[in-house]
Amino acid sequence: MKIFGFTILLASVLISAPVSAQDSNTDKRVDRLEQEMRAIQRKVFPGGSSRFFEPEITADADPASSGTTSTTSAVTDLIARVDALESSLANLTGRVEENGFRLKKIEDQLAASAAPVASATSSTVSGSTAATTAAASEAAPDPKRVAGVAAIVMPETGDAAEDAYIYGYRLWDAKFYPEAQAQLKKAAEEHPNHRRASFAQNLLGRAYLDDGKPALASVALYENYQKRPRGERAPDSLYFLSTALVQLGKKDDACRVLAEMQDVYPDVASGRLADRVASGKAAANCK
Repeated sequence: MKIFGFTILLASVLISAPVSAQDSNTDKRVDRLEQEMRAIQRKVFPGGSSRFFEPEITADADPASSGTTSTTSAVTDLIARVDALESSLANLTGRVEENGFRLKKIEDQLAASAAPVASATSSTVSGSTAATTAAASEAAPDPKRVAGVAAIVMPETGDAAEDAYIYGYRLWDAKFYPEAQAQLKKAAEEHPNHRRASFAQNLLGRAYLDDGKPALASVALYENYQKRPRGERAPDSLYFLSTALVQLGKKDDACRVLAEMQDVYPDVASGRLADRVASGKAAANCK
């Protein structure tokens, strides 16, 4: 290692150079080596002690000592410091090699663990890609349907709420139920205070029923009655709500809804919607 070569070089310099030069040059080189050693320690052991073993032999501090004794002590001190550096460097090297070995084992373990995970991920991605491709092909729009929806025009009367509802009604009447649902929901949400909001929300429930979605229909119809009890289609929403409940197998609840309809809207229940009330009770087996 470089530190041992430095020891031999230092000894030859001490023999060949004058004493004063030995003290000056060697001391500077040792100081520099000690600084480098501290830097290595800080990098290898961050947060640990930045101090290495100091030599037990120190220079004689007695000013009365002879020049020869002072020089000898200084040289001895430098050699001891170099020895300490060699020892510290050897210790650091051992620790670095040990850490490197442990790191290699951890990397090998991680690589072994990652192999099956990567394989499983690859299989999952392949399966997901295949499923996505199949779904995309199944969800490809029907050109005839696209053309049919495009043929239905939204009216432009100047009343945005009226136009939005009529457009939704036309989609529903043409049996484009998903498109009608989106349009009617939008009409009710964007114009909640317009008289057509009651019509739009009620027809939204009917569009869900016609599309075979009684659960969604029951929510839309109940909300129309709850939010707009004085709306023109609130009584109708209660009747269609009873229909949705029958389809959901909740006939007792359907009967209670029809009874509330008769109680809250007696004129409508016995007039405009009388036939529907009768058919609704028959469907729900109301007593």
